[in-house]
Amino acid sequence: MSDLLKEIKRRKTFAIISHPDAGKTTLTEKFLLYGGAIQTAGAVKSNKIKKSATSDFMEIERQRGISVATSVMTFEYKGISINLLDTPGHKDFAEDTYRTLTAVDSVILVIDCVKGVEEQTEKLMEVCRMRNTPVIVFINKMDRDGQDPFDLLDELEAKLFIKVHPLSWPINKGPFFKGVYNIFDKKLNLFRASSTKVEEEFIAIDGLDDPELDIQIGKDAFQLREDMELIDGVYGNFNEEKYKKGEIAPVFFGSGVNNFGVRELLDSFVRIAPTPRSRNTEDRPVNPEEKKFSGFVFKIHANIDPNHRNRIAFLRICSGIFERNKFYYHVRLDKNLRFSSPATFMASEKNIVEEAFPGDVIGLYDTGNFKIGDTLTEGEKMTFKGIPSFSPEIFREIINKDPMKTKQLEKGIMQLTEEGVAQLFTLSHGSTKIIGTVGDLQFDVIQYRLKNEYGASVDFRSLSFYKACWLTCDDQAVMNEFLRTKSNYLAYDKEKNPVFLASSEWILRLTQQDFPKISFHFSSEFKKDTVIV
Repeated sequence: MSDLLKEIKRRKTFAIISHPDAGKTTLTEKFLLYGGAIQTAGAVKSNKIKKSATSDFMEIERQRGISVATSVMTFEYKGISINLLDTPGHKDFAEDTYRTLTAVDSVILVIDCVKGVEEQTEKLMEVCRMRNTPVIVFINKMDRDGQDPFDLLDELEAKLFIKVHPLSWPINKGPFFKGVYNIFDKKLNLFRASSTKVEEEFIAIDGLDDPELDIQIGKDAFQLREDMELIDGVYGNFNEEKYKKGEIAPVFFGSGVNNFGVRELLDSFVRIAPTPRSRNTEDRPVNPEEKKFSGFVFKIHANIDPNHRNRIAFLRICSGIFERNKFYYHVRLDKNLRFSSPATFMASEKNIVEEAFPGDVIGLYDTGNFKIGDTLTEGEKMTFKGIPSFSPEIFREIINKDPMKTKQLEKGIMQLTEEGVAQLFTLSHGSTKIIGTVGDLQFDVIQYRLKNEYGASVDFRSLSFYKACWLTCDDQAVMNEFLRTKSNYLAYDKEKNPVFLASSEWILRLTQQDFPKISFHFSSEFKKDTVIV
């Protein structure tokens, strides 16, 4: 077996996703504890971070106690190299999460057993289903009074449109929670509340008829046997291939904050989660086993280290071997670039790497060469698909409060929008700049970062637009007529693509009827994405 194939087989790249407060960042930290990557976890209580969580490294995240940017963490566990991407849970930063899902091979979805499936969870799962991404579900906070486990399984299937299959089962819940029966390995895992201890108490039992089960969990043994009989009848044997095709989601139960059920989740993940998968380009699929290197940029982050004004492009390696100091072809710019300090990350801590393999996520120091979606290769001209910008939902005009800092403002806005924090539009008449986002919180982040990282002060003026629609048309005369008659509602994105800013759903429908030859798109990846509302 070649070195490349060996390295591919020992890599797992996944994202943890959830609704806010489901316990995603806590679970991330417990994975890092088990992998020996950190010694103590950050405590997240009352939505305030007392000891900053490892994955929340931006100052505004520490202040608010939420994750607003995807963090990339690489660690080893049982001989497997794991690339973990911890995503923002807050809906205002969903687009960062959507893009991150293009860079992973599988997902762990965290559900709060008290609240069940929430709106943001449904949206995230929709993106996973679009790509047939394999999903493992972790039902968290079992030490709290929550919903019945069977009801939760039904809710997962009904709201997320995916078949589920429990691979562990809780023994009681809330204050009476005694532990978890591992269906996969037929082991009993007893619950002992501990937020720092990473060892769990496993009791070896010889099947459900073993008298040891009655000794350990008392009268709950009868209920567990009944539940297992029902589970066997309803779910049957677990089909690993269907999981890898994204058709079945294995379900585990536990308590992330108490380190409970996390090890068996991680052990099962290492065993069944897919190794790096092939990726589609505009012209052909790219397989990880291919000898020639290729990869794409799915995230850009400026000023990851506040002491050094640097900018890092996060690159997912799709095929071949990436080598430090070797020249690679930047497809969009049509030029070769060399990288002397490629890095892997533990949140804001970074380590220089000599080489990286398919599935790995590395950071490339960037002086402005990269945009989200850019492709690097060993010479082949190709572009990876599926990294679009979506139509914003909130639009505001940028008001410069300090004209003396205009250059700093322009630089800051350009860098932040290239990171994907928001989208920038310029009105066709005049030079009015408009920021479009999917949530209010992003404006707070932009304002904060412009002030603290670029020294520019801004206010925002609300604008009443409904949607931004990218435009395509086979008839140039029709397009020219549209651009002329609708100039008051026309803007251009950073790529100089025309964008129609519809003031209401009714206006959009009316405009579509008036110009049937024009296609209106809610995504910047409009070659493949025609949307009719």
